[in-house]
Amino acid sequence: MTAEYKVHGTVAVISLNNPPVNGLGLTTRQGITDGLEKANADAAVKAIVITGAGKAFSGGADIKEFGSPKALQEPNLLSVITAVENSAKPVVAAIHSVAMGGGLELSLGCHYRIAAPGASIALPEVKLGLIPGAGGTQRLPRALGVEVALNMIVSGEPVKSEMLAQIPGQKLFDKMAASPESLAEEAVAFANEVATKHADGSALPLVRNLPCKHPLGDAYFQFARNMVGGMSKNYPAPLKCVEAVEAATKKKFADGMLFEREIFINLMWTPECRALRHLFVAERACSKIPDVPEDTPKRDIKSLAVIGAGTMGGGITMNFLNAGIPVKMLEMKQEALDRGVATIRKNYEAQVKKGKLKQDKYEQRMSLLTTTLNYADLKDADMVIEAVFEEMGVKEAVFKQLDAVMKPGAILASNTSTLDVDKIAAFTSRPQDVIGTHFFSPANVMKLLEVVRGAKTGKDVLATVMAIGKKIKKTSVVSGVCDGFIGNRMIEQYSRQAGFLLDEGCTPAQVDKAIEKFGFAMGPFRMGDLAGNDIGWAIRKRRASERADMKYSKTADLLCELGRFGQKTGAGWYDYQAGKRDAIPSQLVVDMIDKYRKDSGFTTRKISDEEIVQRLVYSLVNEAARILEEGIASKASDIDMVYLTGYGFPIYRGGPMHYVDQVGLFNVVQSMKRFAQNPRDDAAFWQPAPLLAKLAAEGKTFT
Repeated sequence: MTAEYKVHGTVAVISLNNPPVNGLGLTTRQGITDGLEKANADAAVKAIVITGAGKAFSGGADIKEFGSPKALQEPNLLSVITAVENSAKPVVAAIHSVAMGGGLELSLGCHYRIAAPGASIALPEVKLGLIPGAGGTQRLPRALGVEVALNMIVSGEPVKSEMLAQIPGQKLFDKMAASPESLAEEAVAFANEVATKHADGSALPLVRNLPCKHPLGDAYFQFARNMVGGMSKNYPAPLKCVEAVEAATKKKFADGMLFEREIFINLMWTPECRALRHLFVAERACSKIPDVPEDTPKRDIKSLAVIGAGTMGGGITMNFLNAGIPVKMLEMKQEALDRGVATIRKNYEAQVKKGKLKQDKYEQRMSLLTTTLNYADLKDADMVIEAVFEEMGVKEAVFKQLDAVMKPGAILASNTSTLDVDKIAAFTSRPQDVIGTHFFSPANVMKLLEVVRGAKTGKDVLATVMAIGKKIKKTSVVSGVCDGFIGNRMIEQYSRQAGFLLDEGCTPAQVDKAIEKFGFAMGPFRMGDLAGNDIGWAIRKRRASERADMKYSKTADLLCELGRFGQKTGAGWYDYQAGKRDAIPSQLVVDMIDKYRKDSGFTTRKISDEEIVQRLVYSLVNEAARILEEGIASKASDIDMVYLTGYGFPIYRGGPMHYVDQVGLFNVVQSMKRFAQNPRDDAAFWQPAPLLAKLAAEGKTFT
């Protein structure tokens, strides 16, 4: 059993013990109901306490049971809560650390609740595309009041127990413990107190019997619908939360529960809910590396060095300062260092001005930053990250210097976005200590970190860098070595397709609008203008001799020959006004594309938005299938995480691999065969990757 039963005098204590967050899996639910039955049958027991062992009261549903029959197997959570409510002896929830989702719903079924200060209280189901499904929308408004409860349910954000305890008239907590350490003792004492109170057989209090009304009724809920609807485009769950809480104010409790359950079950099968549940599991799976056990020893990283004080170097540095890790930043010239430090200060000062960062925190972070012009000053750092120009000769000079000065056991990392990490490692006498850490710009904002594992990278180095990624709040995904790693290797095919679409009759604005309507944060041409079209141009020129068989549209090169590198030059695929980022369609670019088509003898046609989306997304997926075959990525969900956190793929579609699983791989392959017939497209590329063809033929999915 994952719930322990002990008797302390006249109080039975049921402790949930299903680490790490005491998820309410089947055996835990059985343990609770068995404990209730045992306590009610024991004449010596007068009251019952339900609490959580370890670091949580309960985080809710057990993610290992997501979507499995076990989640519904009796006793399901609704049955457990009913058993708690029906207990003849008072049941006290002793809440600490975390009470979220089903864990909070379980506590709401108890007759009394005592909470430790500092506990995080939430109903986060909306973040999985759901509403609370075990009475949360019906009981929490009764315990906290309609407005506070609705705000918590719609946002899914945690609130500290002591803040909730201060709400006038709240019935969520009957008592606050003095401290987390004293909770267990105080809970038993409180249980004895309520047992004495009900010794005469008086009825036990139930949250379900509390009144639930809002003084403004219909007007308030219409206001709530307007507000929530405006902020929850593409996500059906938030508005359904409003409906369910409104039902709590208008229906009898039993009818409200049935209404909540119906909404919950219907949402479970929506594409958005499937995508968000996939994201939840995929995010946690990123850290699991098949041949690197979780208990792999890690190196101690107490100080860091960063080579380069430019945009990337400064952004990378901020991540570590935010985490309380001292950083020494190196540049070749004092002016470059001064500029870099000034930019970091400016970024922090903007946060202070907006109230997102306290002045003392800003000063504390800046005190962790030191600078130098001398490689020898980096010798004591535990890890160094190079963020210099993306050119192999430059990297070679840096890593030879680092090899000469860094102490034994220091981790040498390169922030390369495309270059061969094994070649970089070969510039040193310690390839086992070399790894790629591909941050995404702006590095202090973007969540994704591609951790590039070289052929000789030590397992302890990989484990250490993954742990550091977590410490600086990144979503870290492991990639093997290849040109472009996971994200940029796939985006090349996406960009090639965007170019072919121009050749065949589209404008940049049409392509961007179609993919943005699908849900991408930014279309390929707006993205190129933001990143700098000259970057892609340099990569294409570098690859020209290596991959002469690779077919491209020439439009991107023609654009760069005009000096239209994007926002930084005020002109790219679009025109830009000084100081603004609005992309204004450019007649000059449309004329340039049209001339190129005519000079090349291309026949144009009308292309639907559906075809644009399919060609762009399926090009990502076909290349991703090859990446999986080669072992560059270990699982399809890692590829989804790269695109969800680094490339603006719509979260409510779950990432490219999850999305095509929902479309059906057979349908994807049929579309690809059709695209191979386009005379301007690359027929060889549209041959389905062997893994994709195999899964489609067998009726299977990537994930």
